Amino acid sequence: MRAAVLSEFGAPLAVQEVPDPRAEGGEVLVEVLAASVPPYAGEVFSGERRYPLEPPVIPGTGGVGRVLRAGPDATRLRAGDLVWCDCTVRSRDDALTPDITLQGWSSRGDGGARLARHLHDGAFAERMRVPTENVHPLPARAQDDLARWSSLGIYTIPYGGLLAGGLQAGETLLVSGATGNLGSAAVAVALAMGAARVVAPGRNRAALDLLAGRFGRRVRPVELTGDEDTDRGALSAAAEGPVDMVIDLLPPAAPASVARAAAMTVREYGRVVLMGGVGMLGGADLALPYPWLMRNSVTVRGQWMYPRSANTGMIRLIASGALDLAPEQVRTFPLDAVDEAVAYAAAHAGPFERTVLTPYAG
Repeated sequence: MRAAVLSEFGAPLAVQEVPDPRAEGGEVLVEVLAASVPPYAGEVFSGERRYPLEPPVIPGTGGVGRVLRAGPDATRLRAGDLVWCDCTVRSRDDALTPDITLQGWSSRGDGGARLARHLHDGAFAERMRVPTENVHPLPARAQDDLARWSSLGIYTIPYGGLLAGGLQAGETLLVSGATGNLGSAAVAVALAMGAARVVAPGRNRAALDLLAGRFGRRVRPVELTGDEDTDRGALSAAAEGPVDMVIDLLPPAAPASVARAAAMTVREYGRVVLMGGVGMLGGADLALPYPWLMRNSVTVRGQWMYPRSANTGMIRLIASGALDLAPEQVRTFPLDAVDEAVAYAAAHAGPFERTVLTPYAG
């Protein structure tokens, strides 16, 4: 089969012939029809993000595919089924604290690295093998727009954070990093889940206007000044009432002060969920005040990715129409143009801009 291979950090991806993957027990072999290219993919491949990826590797963060062969542990999947392949793989020998790898992308700790060496390659290939539990059937109408449905990989991440924070219908949410690719997805998902109001801070006026134009009065955009006290006051004012929950999805380059200003708008007994990259490349710690956390009974938790059930929940939200993918701006690239796709994704990283690779040409 043909695949895009990262031979070393800093090198361009090379499209070449590689051996077909062989699915073992507990795995499914899939033709990859559409795979999202994250806007920061170039930062991963250059080594700038310092991901624990071990070249040579076929990268990719999951995708839409068609089942070629399912193992004996699959009781419902059949060859020909259209499916979503989730990249978040968990070890099976510890239900309480499983090791995790993002297949073809990243991992956590020594155990995650071991798992990554077994499920090494991702979706930038004509075929991939995926653990059975990571393969999720899609509705038949997904066939009409495979590229848009591949954005499941974007939306499921903030959905996992909103589930972790227990977002309820009618609540007010603040999305720190709302003008980014993931942050704007969080705005859309929160509204689909029934949030009454979403406060959306950012410095990009055009992106803020786009969010307000798409979602109307339920979104309250706030243009940040960079002064922590001023911004905190503006965010609280935009909420027009208590902020029940904050989710942070800022990228690694963002200063901790921006995340802190957002977090400290949350009400007494409120919740803060941290999912972004603040501090991953150095810089100041978040440093939330101990007395404020304690006396206001604020819950702060980290969340990396999402529970497996979030995939099914997100598929249902999209299939029902509660989350509408129609306004997405999608650009597709064939496998041979993978480096062009990576560059395009970096240059088009705004709200609801999607770059999609279509590895299997049929």
